[in-house]
Order: sequence, then structure tokens, then C-alpha cells
Amino acid sequence: MTTASEDRYLALTARRNRKATARQLSSELAAATGTVASRQTIYRRLNEKGLYARKPRVCVLLSSQKKRDRFNWCKEHQNWTEHQRSHVLFTDESRFSLTGDSKRVYIWRESGTRNDPSNIVERDRFGSGGVMVWGGIMIDGRTPLHVFSSGSVTGQIYRDEVLDPYVRLFRGAYGPDFLFMDDNARPHRANLVDEFLESEDIKRIPWPPNSPDLNPIENLWDYLGRAIARIHPPPRDVNALKTALLEEWRLIPQTVVNNVISSLKTRCDMENDKILVQSISWSGPKSGQIIGIQQPYRSATGGRLT
Repeated sequence: MTTASEDRYLALTARRNRKATARQLSSELAAATGTVASRQTIYRRLNEKGLYARKPRVCVLLSSQKKRDRFNWCKEHQNWTEHQRSHVLFTDESRFSLTGDSKRVYIWRESGTRNDPSNIVERDRFGSGGVMVWGGIMIDGRTPLHVFSSGSVTGQIYRDEVLDPYVRLFRGAYGPDFLFMDDNARPHRANLVDEFLESEDIKRIPWPPNSPDLNPIENLWDYLGRAIARIHPPPRDVNALKTALLEEWRLIPQTVVNNVISSLKTRCDMENDKILVQSISWSGPKSGQIIGIQQPYRSATGGRLT
């Protein structure tokens, strides 16, 4: 058993070091008070204090300019109509592997505080390995899921395996109002890619840097990852994983696709709500400086191009 003061000590310690494990907290409690508590007791006492072990959101560091770019992009697109969104092919790559993340980190946090800065982990990039896939979604449509022939993607591979066989055909089917969205990964911005898009009259939406969370297709990668995780027995080799990914992508209901695209306004609204503006008195009463934007990164199902 623990006393009320020991319970307060546990909660305070967990809030100061949110990545502490139950075992570490038990050791700190014993060192401070002499009370030995099991891991289960630690969990119960922290739950009673409103603290729960949860996976943190992951983010990447953004410069001040990149934060402003995100803010301006969201401001411009938050009032897009359903008709405007229906012209866009949202695309992205993701990496899937046969094994899950064996180095998961959990944090202690209160309910409803997932996006609090103290509950977000910064990450620069994902590791390599697994199967790299590409997909595109539109209102009432989607591309086939493409599995890349190699583990890495270059500008030439992107043009030959994605733009020519998929994006070009969608542009032809949807006409001059078609808009193409891809992020700022290096292969996407290669000169030969720009030349191909220009030659095919494919209009590209400018995209803010390091902003995968604004892309509606991110939700589908999570959906696809959960679908693969439910398969029993799970895929045991890369070929089985490829087959499962292709089938599960095909089975995603179109209503799910439409709903995630319709969420673009909500994404922009939430992003604008997260902007913190700090007035700078010596620069005039109307000036301000963007000082913080939370930028959630993709969950454990995939990696991204850089």
C-alpha cells in the first residue's frame, strides 16, 4: 500500500519525467520513501491521479519560416469547398514491414492532452527496411496501390513507376481542373519530375514542408496498417506482405476515403488553433512572431521519403 503523500509524489515524478517506466518510478519511490510498490500498484496509483501510459505523438522540428509556411497554407485552404477538394489527387509513399516497432516509448499523460508539446516526441526520420508503397486518393476515386520495385525511390523511379502510369492517366480522365498533390521529398522535386509534369500539363499544389499530417492519405496508411495487423496468421515474408497490402488497399471502403479528404478543413482549423502568437512590443503593436506549432508525424505503420 502507498500513502496519499506517496501517491502525490508518484504523480509529480511522472509528470516531471513522462517517459519514466513503472519500474523506474517504483525505484524512485523506494529511494525517496522506503516504500516498495509493484508495477501494477504504480499503474493503479497513477491512473487514480488521471495519468495513463500512452504512446506519444511524434513530430519533426520546424524552422520559423516552415511554421509560417504551414500557417499560410492552412489559412489559404481551410475554406476550400467540397467541389474544390474533389479535383485533387492526394498522394504519398509509406513503408510497411513484417515486424513492428520493438522500441516503443510510452509516456504518462492525462486524457485529452495528446497534442500537448510535452507529450510529443521529436523525430527526424524513420529507419529503412520493409516494403515501400505509393497510393493516391480522390473524392470517389483512388489509384491502385503501387509497390516500388526497389527499396529506395529516385526521381527517375518516381516518374517512371508513379507519374507516367498513374498520375498522367488521372489527369487525362479528370481534365484541366485536375490538381496533383505530393510532398517535398527530394525525388518529387527532381528536375526530370518537374519537366514531366510540365510536359503533361499536370498542375501541382504547393505543399508546406514537413507537413505529412495535413495530407488526408495519412489516415489511410494507419487504416491499412491496422488491417494488416488483423490478418491471422500474419504475413511471413515480403511477397505475402505485398499481396496483403494490395488486397487490403482495394478493400478500403470509398466512404472512408471520401471522409478523410473531407477532413482537410478540420486539419487546417486544428492547425490554426495550435498557432501561438507572441507580440513583440518593440516591433509595434500589430506585429507578432509565430513561436510554436505542433506537427504530428506518422504513426508506427510507415516511413517517409526524405
